[in-house]
Amino acid sequence: MLRKLKKLLFSKEKNAPRKRTVLTVLSILLLGFVGYFLILKDLPSPANLGGGNTPQSSQIFDRNDKLLYTIYANENRTTIPLSEIPKSAQYATISSEDKDFYNHGAIDIRGIARSVFVITTKGQIQGGSTLTQQLVKNSLLTPEQTIKRKIKEVILAFATEILYSKDQILEMYLNQIPYGGTAYGIEAASQTFFGKKAKDLTIAESALLAGLPEAPSVYSPFGSHPELAKERQETILSQMLEQGYINKKQYGEAVKEKLKYQNFSNTIKAPHFVFYVRDLLIKKYGEKFVEEGGLKVKTTLDLPIQEMAEASLSAEISKLAGLRVSNGAALITNPGTGEVLAMIGSKDYFDSTIDGNVNVTLANRQPGSSIKPINYATGIIKGFSTTTVFVDEKVCFPAPPGPTYCPNNYDGKFHGVVQMREALGNSFNIPAVKMLKMNGVDAMIATASAMGINTFKDPKRYGLSLTLGGGEVTMTDMATAFGVFANGGYRIDLNPILEVKDKKNKVIEKNSPPSSPIFGKKVISEGVAFIISHILSDNNARLQAFGASSELRIGSQPISVKTGTTNDLKDNWTIGYTKDFLVAVWVGNNDSTPMSGLVSGVTGAAPIWHDIMSKLVEIKPASLPNQPSSVIGKIVCATSGLLPGESGCPTKFEYFLRGKEPKKVDPGKQKVWIDKNTNDLAKPGQTDNLELRDEYVIEDGVGDKYCVSCPHPTPSTTPTPTP
Repeated sequence: MLRKLKKLLFSKEKNAPRKRTVLTVLSILLLGFVGYFLILKDLPSPANLGGGNTPQSSQIFDRNDKLLYTIYANENRTTIPLSEIPKSAQYATISSEDKDFYNHGAIDIRGIARSVFVITTKGQIQGGSTLTQQLVKNSLLTPEQTIKRKIKEVILAFATEILYSKDQILEMYLNQIPYGGTAYGIEAASQTFFGKKAKDLTIAESALLAGLPEAPSVYSPFGSHPELAKERQETILSQMLEQGYINKKQYGEAVKEKLKYQNFSNTIKAPHFVFYVRDLLIKKYGEKFVEEGGLKVKTTLDLPIQEMAEASLSAEISKLAGLRVSNGAALITNPGTGEVLAMIGSKDYFDSTIDGNVNVTLANRQPGSSIKPINYATGIIKGFSTTTVFVDEKVCFPAPPGPTYCPNNYDGKFHGVVQMREALGNSFNIPAVKMLKMNGVDAMIATASAMGINTFKDPKRYGLSLTLGGGEVTMTDMATAFGVFANGGYRIDLNPILEVKDKKNKVIEKNSPPSSPIFGKKVISEGVAFIISHILSDNNARLQAFGASSELRIGSQPISVKTGTTNDLKDNWTIGYTKDFLVAVWVGNNDSTPMSGLVSGVTGAAPIWHDIMSKLVEIKPASLPNQPSSVIGKIVCATSGLLPGESGCPTKFEYFLRGKEPKKVDPGKQKVWIDKNTNDLAKPGQTDNLELRDEYVIEDGVGDKYCVSCPHPTPSTTPTPTP
């Protein structure tokens, strides 16, 4: 065949020239046909270099634009304009990769000559590539080392130089080139290695990064030979000096500069919070859009407050190791806006021994007595008042089909007659159970649900122990519910996101914080919220259980606060608030093993709460909400809560919802039958050993009576840790 072709091409026959012409045309067509199918058929379009469809990382920032975390699928990439890339980074890249970039076309002839020499003598494809060629190779082609791929690279380089300016090519290169690991582009590399935006890179840092694309694993400062990274950096600095991009002084300073690398363990800040936000974004926009859509998410988190709270919680948990406490969590919000200022899901996200990656602020835990304010708020809604009396004595309630329910107090004592203020302030259990008995479980669940507790689904599951923490809640829900008290009755749901922008910087979501709580949903009256907040801020109301100088008191600041510890010692809480800050703290163990019995309302979560809130009120001092017009003050008897009369009862000042203030006058002592053996009220149906006396007797809402003026021993109960 070849012999015939040769004969035809060099034949001297009369018709040979015509035949040779036809053959030449056919040969050209054949070569073109082969070239098309071998090289051009699947050639990608250089128009794709613009990055319109290139996956970009999404970034989560705090409220002050401090980067918290970068979300990405396989490549960490954030595109920025050339104007935000410092000249030092541009010049370092040009010096190290293509010093004549602005002076040659798509290819560098001298570089190609060197490359051809290596190809022909050693059969290797290397050297000679311009920045344009490297861009198309990394962004449009496979990494195979073949002549076919090299030809495609050259063709695409010429097309790219036609479509784009040199500055555009440099911008695309710096945004798309791999710098090692998952870091693609100068912005991701800058954040990965130095924890800063590319626009803030120094000359020394720029030179270090410019050296990575050639061999990321070899020249990485975190690799096996970090000295090679320094040598490569100094080589590039020398090239920059030689090419006139920096002067001798800049060169000297850059060589001596000690680089401060980002610790990889610190590449995520507020981890529980950022994953909480990420999950919310994925639920709303889908996983692909969040991981590849280049979103810029500005959150409500205040990083300095977050870091302050992290330090406080970690330090205190370390002190509680002897009490079998391994973990803690905290949540800080602005109740008036619902903004999440800090979220600490555990003392250490990376500590697998305590399941540190579990976000306890979102977990179902029992709240102990911290749920009691909702029960008492329900009571006020139903017409009871701060002076409603409770007989705090041994009592049992039928609880079919289970055993009879007999609540006890934390301090192991009974307290006789107490009013709502002291019952809630001191967190006595028996009055709280009686309050729930008077309210009804359904009513408390309805109030709790309206205030933001989403876990009380079926009232049939709960009994009177609900007011002592018998139902599970989440910390986020508790923050919403307590925020209702802080907001004068308005519910404002938690909001961790201020703004979301897409990769084109277009705002796709904006959540402006409400200018006042009235933009929330009113779920309880302003008067109820005021009275509960006033009780929880009253240090005198909790003296008996907590003392005058407990961790719940911060100087003279009027701060409302409630503690709670579950009966089984698995959960210990403190939740408190001002108009501007709400702080919820939990300590315990993620595996629900019990803590030591020494952990109580003031030894576990309370010190952490105290430390955090103390620092917050330095930012903005606490203040109580103004007394609403629906609330009036009244002088009443300190024991009965009725109006003072001729009995001469000790008195106190108390707040009431207008129209719910007491109308009856305290009757003083009355004639009652007394058991002469016990010197106490006769039992129902008793007929012997009785004596009619004048005594001061109180009856509470469940029908229990108590002789205040009778001599009483101080019997003990089994302590139940719920303050």
